Amino acid sequence: MTECTQSSFGFAALYRREVVAQFDGGDITTDGGGLLLREVDRRLNLIDRLAACFTDHRQPNQIEHHVRELVAQRIYGLALGYEDWNDHDQLRADPLIAAWIGKAEPKGTDRRRERDQGKAGAGKGTLNRLELTPADADAQARYQKIVYNGEAMDRLLVDLF
Repeated sequence: MTECTQSSFGFAALYRREVVAQFDGGDITTDGGGLLLREVDRRLNLIDRLAACFTDHRQPNQIEHHVRELVAQRIYGLALGYEDWNDHDQLRADPLIAAWIGKAEPKGTDRRRERDQGKAGAGKGTLNRLELTPADADAQARYQKIVYNGEAMDRLLVDLF
């Protein structure tokens, strides 16, 4: 029988914060496997490469969720079985998910609107706009301003496979 004496497991840091898995309580999540996915992504740089396939026409001073963070949140959600956008209305409050997507403040205390306080991640409406923006949208579009470049995505997939 194997006896485990290690009391904690360290992962890559989130800015100046340590990310450590322990079994002593505190903020708890059931999706710890996402940390392993994050470590794999840090080596492959897949999410950054995929995020580079989008053009963001939003006003930079109004953005709380950058394209890279939106792509990361959606990819990790899909990988862990959260295929519906509405799942993210609850997931966005999980500090561990915020760590996966690279939020500097994983508890969401830095959010502008009071109703968003405590929710570091994006909600279903923002993620919906990321996926449903028409290819010809531009800076003049009302809501849907994050446009994917199909050719860039095709090149990325060819490079990966």
